Amino acid sequence: MVCGMPRPDLPRGPCGYRGVGACQWRAVGFCGMGWSAEQTEAVTQGGPGGPGTESAGAQTEAAGAGTEDREGPRPPVALSPSRAGDFMQCPLLYRFRVIDRLPEKPSAAATRGTVVHAVLERLFDAPAAERTAAGARAMVPDEWEKLLAKRPELAGLFADDSADDPAHDTAGERLATWLAEAEALVERWFALEDPTRLEPADRELYVETVLESGLRLRGFIDRVDVAPTGEVRIVDYKTGKAPRPQFAEGALFQMKFYALVMWRLRGVVPRRLQLVYLGSGDVVTYDPGEADLRGVERKLQALWEAIQRATATGDWRPRPTKLCGWCDHQAHCPEFGGTPPVYPLEVRPADGAVVPQGRMGEI
Repeated sequence: MVCGMPRPDLPRGPCGYRGVGACQWRAVGFCGMGWSAEQTEAVTQGGPGGPGTESAGAQTEAAGAGTEDREGPRPPVALSPSRAGDFMQCPLLYRFRVIDRLPEKPSAAATRGTVVHAVLERLFDAPAAERTAAGARAMVPDEWEKLLAKRPELAGLFADDSADDPAHDTAGERLATWLAEAEALVERWFALEDPTRLEPADRELYVETVLESGLRLRGFIDRVDVAPTGEVRIVDYKTGKAPRPQFAEGALFQMKFYALVMWRLRGVVPRRLQLVYLGSGDVVTYDPGEADLRGVERKLQALWEAIQRATATGDWRPRPTKLCGWCDHQAHCPEFGGTPPVYPLEVRPADGAVVPQGRMGEI
């Protein structure tokens, strides 16, 4: 059952629809991720460069950017919402993540998002009547232990580095607080959706398609609902707060990307795109059309061509913004007095020109 569809026999869900704001990238034809100097918590914590309210799939991808070949550098071969956002935010960040694959420190916020996503995915394994808030909260410590077993380095997030200072919380206290915050996010979801009335068609769905141009698109979708009528709803969970209306278009970029991929894969335009913001208790929806998605396809193609040019020339310029404060790569960034690693790919400057390495201007 898909709430909010135009059917009189179905109750309308708490969609929390908000109008779409102006595109931050209209000057060059990119709808983009809406990165600008002024960021909301949902954007700074949920997108590239921030410490983490992305979907679990996006976080996994960020941890292993360029996973096609871990043994050596290679040109990028596909585009995802997260990596598209990286390039629009800062081309040099894209290079560090996709080509150089520089390591990044885990963050408590991103790790909490991974745990919350795992709980909301696993919850639907239980019969509908057993999908309770109390049961979901109880799953949080279990999912944390599973994640910790796979990534032992995450224990360092709560390491007690001030054991001699009684004014500071101990590692155990910090972990307990962090788990309680994750449990609160999980519980808030039950005020936004009723899992006893939902039977997702897919959860944490990996999707990939190749456009007619040859551009390969890929990503992970948190949840796909299909109504008895065949209408499709794509749902994404965010553990941050909903952005202000002027940034709504940026927040919907990821969802339109997924809608385009699903349309090309299945031949059906999703009826509804839905963002569930657990940090603020908002649900933002958007109903796309074919014209919408054709526009997204054109913009993604233009973005991919820009990435290919940068790959061929080695011209990956930094683009300083307030988000630089979140970046793990300041030691390698010229804006902070650092030096990027030696470019590992063959460089082919256009017309034999010397590759410039200045700043990236406003996109």
